[in-house]
Amino acid sequence: MHKFGVFIYWSTRDDAFVAEVPELPGCMAHGDSLQSALEHVQHAMDLWIDTARELGNPVPEPTNQPLTMV
Repeated sequence: MHKFGVFIYWSTRDDAFVAEVPELPGCMAHGDSLQSALEHVQHAMDLWIDTARELGNPVPEPTNQPLTMV
């Protein structure tokens, strides 16, 4: 399990909960429940990190800082 912060919110446009990982650009997933979105984004994080490593790109360390929205 990765220790990155995750934003989860309801998207009326997508008619689903969306989970985004700000520290992993473009890493997001959706689900029909909060739990489903969280499970899917865990898998998306695995794929994001595996792909970055395969391509030789850096994988950021979690900052462990509170997530805030402006």
